Amino acid sequence: MIRKEDALLYHTQERPGKIEVKSTKPCITQRDLSMAYTPGVAAPCREIEKNADRVFDYTIKGNLVAVVTNGTAVLGLGHIGPLAAKPVMEGKAVLFKRFADIDVFDIELGSTDPDDIIKAVQLLEPTFGGINLEDIKAPECFYIEERLKEIMSIPVFHDDQHGTAIISGAALLNALELQRKRIDQVKVVFSGAGAAGIACAELYIKLGVKRENMFMVDSNGLVYKGREKGMNPYKERLANGTEPMSLAEVMNDADVFAGVSVAGVVTKEMVKSMAGRPIIFAMANPDPEIEYDEATSVRDDLIMATGRSDYPNQVNNVLGFPSIFRGALDVRATAINDDMKIAAVRALADLAKEDIPDSVLRAYGGQVLRFGPEYIIPKPFDPRVLVWEAVAVAKAAVASGVARKPLYDWDVYRDDLESRLSRSQEIMRRIIHRAQRDPKRIVFLEGNEPKILRACQVILDEGIARPILLGERAVIEKNIAELSLELDRAVIIDPRKFERFDDYVTEFHRLRSRKGITRKEATKLLTVNRNYFGAMMVRMRDADGLVGGVNKHYQETIRPALQTLPLDQQTSVIAGMYMMVFQKDVMFFADTTVNIDPTTEQLAEIAICAADTVIRLLEIKPRIAMLSFSNFGSTRHPVAQKVARAVQIVKKRRPDLKIDGEMQADTAVIPEILNRVYDFNDLRGKANVLIFPCLDAGNIAYKLMERLGGAKAIGPILMGTSRAIHVIQRNCDVEDIVNATSLAVIDAQEH
Repeated sequence: MIRKEDALLYHTQERPGKIEVKSTKPCITQRDLSMAYTPGVAAPCREIEKNADRVFDYTIKGNLVAVVTNGTAVLGLGHIGPLAAKPVMEGKAVLFKRFADIDVFDIELGSTDPDDIIKAVQLLEPTFGGINLEDIKAPECFYIEERLKEIMSIPVFHDDQHGTAIISGAALLNALELQRKRIDQVKVVFSGAGAAGIACAELYIKLGVKRENMFMVDSNGLVYKGREKGMNPYKERLANGTEPMSLAEVMNDADVFAGVSVAGVVTKEMVKSMAGRPIIFAMANPDPEIEYDEATSVRDDLIMATGRSDYPNQVNNVLGFPSIFRGALDVRATAINDDMKIAAVRALADLAKEDIPDSVLRAYGGQVLRFGPEYIIPKPFDPRVLVWEAVAVAKAAVASGVARKPLYDWDVYRDDLESRLSRSQEIMRRIIHRAQRDPKRIVFLEGNEPKILRACQVILDEGIARPILLGERAVIEKNIAELSLELDRAVIIDPRKFERFDDYVTEFHRLRSRKGITRKEATKLLTVNRNYFGAMMVRMRDADGLVGGVNKHYQETIRPALQTLPLDQQTSVIAGMYMMVFQKDVMFFADTTVNIDPTTEQLAEIAICAADTVIRLLEIKPRIAMLSFSNFGSTRHPVAQKVARAVQIVKKRRPDLKIDGEMQADTAVIPEILNRVYDFNDLRGKANVLIFPCLDAGNIAYKLMERLGGAKAIGPILMGTSRAIHVIQRNCDVEDIVNATSLAVIDAQEH
């Protein structure tokens, strides 16, 4: 429940409103000022004068949308005028930025004359890359959009019409599939003949509903042929029947009800009168045409969607307009046409059938979500919506000939979209692409775990690795079936039935016989403990790498691997490192998982291992800071001196590496401190690899950065082993498992 006082406080705290303009270029020095304005600004002006398309290179136009209203039909508030509509338009700007990284200026126009609005918006074309019309009443909104689309060469999109149509269209396709009904045979009844109702009806017809099977009801009853009261040309196109009828009469034996009208117009009796396996979209906001609980209480065979987030299947326009404009802007489309809208519909419908990421499940309270009657469209906070929908829209723009900047490498475009909202996605896509070049056999210790199985579906679909699942075949296959996964290409191995089991026992006994392990004990360990068996698979070359730890403590997984596999010949230490991905930066923290109180020699080796791993994984040049509570001898204490000695060891062994210390954390990451106060340092810039003096410091630092500092922690990356061993943390999610597998594949490639 949103209290009035809370809402008002939200809009007034800190500074009034919800949006601000921020400079994307520095403006600190006199030179910055001269570059931003006169005389430096003259250079791009002259280039644009010579070639108008250069405006997209030198200005924000290509990523700027105008949200335009006159306040005549604002949400459920009605004609409240342009000033009262401004908070809503600011909210729309927030959604554009949050879900598609599109910048917005909200434009509130003080006129109810459609021609005034058309003229005003037309004059804005040089400023914007697209126009989003919002909360303009029908039928004027139809005329305004149609005219602007005729005279403007940038996309014009009335979200109240097409947004609801696109989202509910995707829901319709999936609901019909689940209800086993053909779109060209269903009877569809609409309540509401305004902007959204007419747009939904027209789009449903383009998707396959027959016009003669479409019935529209407004406040005057059925829109039928020959009716005079309350008609306009847009309703005339949807007129059906020859005599007056009430909504209750029209709904009899209907397959689909779509409501974009007012609360409470549908009764339980109307729902009972519908055909078998009905579909109800009660999309009036904030209260639907019939409450979810009322409808489901009289029909257990229906599929229902509403506009509310507290019921299943929310038809939320945020699933549409941000991604649609993203795709249109990125190919510099001259319009958003029917092909692009239908592409958006099908992309959303297809995405709903995919496995749902853990990040989405967490955002919705951990509820179980799977394609079915209560999940027919994606959730608004599903980060994949942008990629799936924008790519589909952009492709349709190119195919239909309205793209002025066609794209051809769609894989690159997908990566660009992911990186817009998440630096971690950009980094991981680079790692995944490297893994895809030469996928390796990766054994998963917990092969029966649902998270592992779901991750393996992604891994197979992306071509990252060739999964080997350890566990009882019957259990694994049962779980795969329950999750509706397709893992035929994954290898399932039950250790107890493995053909080389005796060879493994012999080799493991040889390794551990002088550590008190008898052959009988070796047999038992490899039978009951998949951690040992998986490590032996890697040792015996039946797998190239190992991923495990999803339901075990870290040490339970790492200890068998270390007892079974030798260290890398170049080091005598095992250490853990996290890749910390911030909004605009990436850093590496080590040791964060293994060495509680490393010696001077171990610290030096950890630093060298971390540097080599950074170079190998991302081809980033490491700048290493050895951290302490002291800055370059400012405190004479054994702990600080230990770190300082480790620095000297690294410099002697690896003069090619940029490393310095001991130094405090802020000194390491703030160049102004490092270069101004300690101008003798060897880094000459911000460190990107931080080596912590003990496990306490490293573990605390990465967890605080992840929970409070907005960083995405990728890892841990286990360093110092001779084989690709990656131990994931308990309670990790599917994305973490996919990331760890990608890192394991690259490790295996290198080894």
